[in-house]
Amino acid sequence: MQPNPEIGRSVVTGRLRTNYHDVGDGPPLLLLHGSGPGVSAFANWRLTIAHLAPRFRILAPDLAGFGFTEVPEDVEYTRQAWLEQIVAFLDAVGVGRVSVVGNSFGGSMALALAIAHPERVDRIVLMGSVGVPFELTAGLDAVWGYEPSVETMSTLMRETFAYDPALVTDDLVRMRYEASIRPGVQEKFAAMFPAPRQRWVDAMAHPEADVRAVPHPTLLVHGRDDKVIPPSTSLTLHAWIDDSQVHLFGRCGHWTQIEHAEAFGRLVADFLTA
Repeated sequence: MQPNPEIGRSVVTGRLRTNYHDVGDGPPLLLLHGSGPGVSAFANWRLTIAHLAPRFRILAPDLAGFGFTEVPEDVEYTRQAWLEQIVAFLDAVGVGRVSVVGNSFGGSMALALAIAHPERVDRIVLMGSVGVPFELTAGLDAVWGYEPSVETMSTLMRETFAYDPALVTDDLVRMRYEASIRPGVQEKFAAMFPAPRQRWVDAMAHPEADVRAVPHPTLLVHGRDDKVIPPSTSLTLHAWIDDSQVHLFGRCGHWTQIEHAEAFGRLVADFLTA
């Protein structure tokens, strides 16, 4: 049997045992995944890792409740708990300062790290990012309200996440569906963002003053046709973060790192090494 590529190394981070990937050589780069059903760091970032590992040391952990990170039954899924895991992870792998790329939910966590521990962050890339107030979209409501079935996963991936449904193969749908029904996975996922879900958008948003105080060079990337997180969130972040630039991809949904993998990899690498 082939080993599961989603399972990497593991390290103790507080009360958790965090599954993570440590690939490549160069300046450390932390990749923080999104919050879709069945997601893991590897599933979210596999193409990005391939593009960036030749130039950076990629650190991609599974945050609590996702992938193969082991969590106690009484864990609370809050922004503060995820932030504590991230800081403990960086300590455990011996990284004092890091650039960070955050996708969607992971974007809010990248901002959380930069706000709470600015000395530990070099540069920031936010892709389709949560982190500022916005009205819950039907797409995000469907993502967070996922009930496992192949049909539902297919609809999410082909009609909600991706701009071009042809990008999503039956094998990819099956892989993500099977990941979403591993023992305990759906129970954890359902516990994170129960309805009504606007409150979780609000809980992941940071105070405007905190975002405006972010001093780090920041690249904002968004799909123009994103049905999950509206592109207006990146424009708001651009207005609030003084040292920021924004790149919108046309014909692109919520999966910039997959739908435009090579261009996204080049854009990120150029920004981080400028």
